[in-house]
Amino acid sequence: MKTGSGAAFYQRDGDAFIPSELTRGPWDPRAQHAGPPSALLGSAVEAEGTLIGRITIEVLRPVPLAPLEVASEVVRPGRNVELVEAAMTAAGADPRPVARAVAWRLRTDGGVASLDAGLPPPAPEAGRERPFFATGEEIGYHTAMDYRFLDGAFIEPGPARVWLRMRQPLVAGEPTSPLARVLVAADSGNGVSAALDYRRHLFINTELTVHLVREPAGEWVHLDAVTYVGPHGIGLAESVLWDETGRLGSAAQTLLVRRR
Repeated sequence: MKTGSGAAFYQRDGDAFIPSELTRGPWDPRAQHAGPPSALLGSAVEAEGTLIGRITIEVLRPVPLAPLEVASEVVRPGRNVELVEAAMTAAGADPRPVARAVAWRLRTDGGVASLDAGLPPPAPEAGRERPFFATGEEIGYHTAMDYRFLDGAFIEPGPARVWLRMRQPLVAGEPTSPLARVLVAADSGNGVSAALDYRRHLFINTELTVHLVREPAGEWVHLDAVTYVGPHGIGLAESVLWDETGRLGSAAQTLLVRRR
């Protein structure tokens, strides 16, 4: 199936989400970056009057540039706390899910006083664009996002502080939720903070776990990211998440690290 660049990451067609080339990841032209599918799964577990306090996205196999369907269910109902699951399948002969999400959905209470989480990092205007990985593709996730680095870069090993913003909506003609904006950005934590030279090493992301203490505000999401690698080829990318008003929470990714 041929996909165009489009004005959004996905077009809705009935129960299916048709990906545009903006979802393409940097390592395989046939596969999506995990950020946009994570945002679709996140959108499927949201409900009015609640906040997703924790969501884990399990990446079960590469997500192809093919129509996707997402189904969700409440597996632990409750008046104030619910556990929700969502599964994503792709068009084709294989009926197995390509990704799934497990999320704790908590009812919000405006009567609780929040604690000071500290001043946010310098604004996006203080950052600068830096080169993306060489993908060999004109259009992809790398062209669908704005990046403003305060420290670090994609192609330089080490920690990074970077603001990210979606240039297009997640689904054409539909509002993009604050949670979806966070998930599209948070999956880049490993990409911006790789501890080893990406030209000599692979970093295979198996999951993304995000914790939030409030609803994000605005379009920009900031990652203060660092990646650690153990002696057996197991890595962990950790990101502190901010928006322009303060700290939001954190994100983590388990990585399989191998020499190319």
